[in-house]
Amino acid sequence: MLKKINSHPTCAVLSALVFIGSVMFQILTNSVAAAPGSFIEQQFTSQVKGSGLPIILIPGLMSDARVWDKLTATLVKTHQVHRINIAGFADTPASDNPSLATVKQQLLAYIDTQGLNKPAVIGHSLGGFMGFWLASSAPDKIGPIISIDGLPFIGPIFTRTNDSTVASLAAQATQIKAMYANMSQAQLIAQSRYGLSIQASSEEAQAKVMEMIKTSDIKTVGNAIHCLMSLDLRQDIANITSPVLLLGASGGFSTAEQHAAAHDLYAKQLEMAPKAQLLMNTDSRHFIMFDDPKWLEQQVLGFLGAKL
Repeated sequence: MLKKINSHPTCAVLSALVFIGSVMFQILTNSVAAAPGSFIEQQFTSQVKGSGLPIILIPGLMSDARVWDKLTATLVKTHQVHRINIAGFADTPASDNPSLATVKQQLLAYIDTQGLNKPAVIGHSLGGFMGFWLASSAPDKIGPIISIDGLPFIGPIFTRTNDSTVASLAAQATQIKAMYANMSQAQLIAQSRYGLSIQASSEEAQAKVMEMIKTSDIKTVGNAIHCLMSLDLRQDIANITSPVLLLGASGGFSTAEQHAAAHDLYAKQLEMAPKAQLLMNTDSRHFIMFDDPKWLEQQVLGFLGAKL
């Protein structure tokens, strides 16, 4: 059942697909358990800072932990923050065999090896999807979830209808993966520039986004988009036992009709989540942490303060 806090919506997730100090910093180097004679390459690194109740921060497509700098400065005052960098996004070296499914399994293993007791998970865009995936796969291991402009199924963002399915979008997903497989770094950069105004409002914020895109691995990006279009968690989120907050950004819209249509699409995706709330920012664009960091901080602290 979905609890609506505010009725203004967003469809800014679409843009993510277009290109879509402290105590210690720990870099993961060990692989997760694998069959004898096999080796599974580590698909992410982790930076750990602060102490207290654990929070895992997961960035979106072609982003890294830099998107969390302002929020981290606040959270480390009271929490232990685990900032994830997915291999192949921004400056994090790519894996030879990029796989979001492996990222998910390794994150669950990380929670066990680090002894994290039901950590809160905050994810942006693809990272928000990952939060839904973790919590629906292992509800006993995951605490409160905050998704920042990320949905359980990305497909309807293309079609603007929740009637879309993995099967109906399979051909398009395959075409997109092939397109990225044949794309040069220069083409990735040029293509991504067209969507910057949807990503963030200010030129300074847009430059931050572009800086991360420039060093992202094209194969990893293509595989990630294909995965997002090939996995539908709308039914699986019924397994989630923790509270869920979806924060959206509608700053790219101009009409009430657009807001209403997007809100309905977002709300429909959360119907199966038993403890879900939807809150929209009508001024911010996709990177809320850049456009409206104070608002984001208020929502995060308010939600976690009530749930942790």
